[in-house]
Amino acid sequence: MHRIFDFPTPSGALVIAGKTAVIYAFLIVGLRLLGKRELGQMSLQDLVMIVVLGNAVQNAMINNDNTLGGGLVAAGVLLVMSRALNQAVVRSKPVERLMVGEPVLIVHDGAVLRARMDQEGLTMDQLSAALREHGLDRLDEVHNAVLEVDGTISVVPRQAAVMRTRRHYRGLRLP
Repeated sequence: MHRIFDFPTPSGALVIAGKTAVIYAFLIVGLRLLGKRELGQMSLQDLVMIVVLGNAVQNAMINNDNTLGGGLVAAGVLLVMSRALNQAVVRSKPVERLMVGEPVLIVHDGAVLRARMDQEGLTMDQLSAALREHGLDRLDEVHNAVLEVDGTISVVPRQAAVMRTRRHYRGLRLP
């Protein structure tokens, strides 16, 4: 029974907690730098990267400590840091803007805003796919197309009445 509930030494637990915190922060920054579109759609390559990344950081976080306690320390740190980051996003507009971002207009009245698409890493093929998903065939049918903070593309057809509503917080969406 002792082997099941084995726990690292206090200094070992602190090392695991510190490594876990650094890796969590690194991954948050790295994934945020990938851009909205990368978070909105996952390809096979992305899935493989996440699985391999998870294995790599697991080894870095707990090293050779295979105790239940070591895993609980790492999991606890990840949960606390995630909760703290979510609270910071809810309470601070600058943090929300930094971590979640803002919607980006990419088409206006049928004209593609190429510089914004390039900045967000969007291709014309991706835009065309989004238009087809909204039942539109041509750019001249689009009033506005917006890259949302979750990586999806919203499309408002020219003939549609635009409804103005308050922006709702949908939470931090990170893998």
